[in-house]
Amino acid sequence: MAKAERAASAVDSQMARLVGPVRTCVGCRERDAKPALLRVVVADGVLTADPAGRLPGRGASVHLDLACVDLADRRRAFPRALRVPGPLDVAPVREHVAQAVSSRTESVRPHREQVEKP
Repeated sequence: MAKAERAASAVDSQMARLVGPVRTCVGCRERDAKPALLRVVVADGVLTADPAGRLPGRGASVHLDLACVDLADRRRAFPRALRVPGPLDVAPVREHVAQAVSSRTESVRPHREQVEKP
């Protein structure tokens, strides 16, 4: 089997099911479809949620899950992913995620740990 054929056959089955752009959550480091993640950017030195994905600048993606936001904060992943010096205040993003989770509808796919296993 040629190299190209082996590489094509070694596609991760989960990634093959995802349609469209794929991003990695900076908290749990899992890859997911872009619409399932929240984009965050640094605007005027403040970490800001960008649900529309339209704010300028480098963005990082995180699941709409407080556990992922807290994990990214503990790992200092936001400043590293956004390439900014020093720590960032995660409170605005945490508040946005908490509000989004409380008003969540069925349109957003639940994060892997939130799915109950039989």
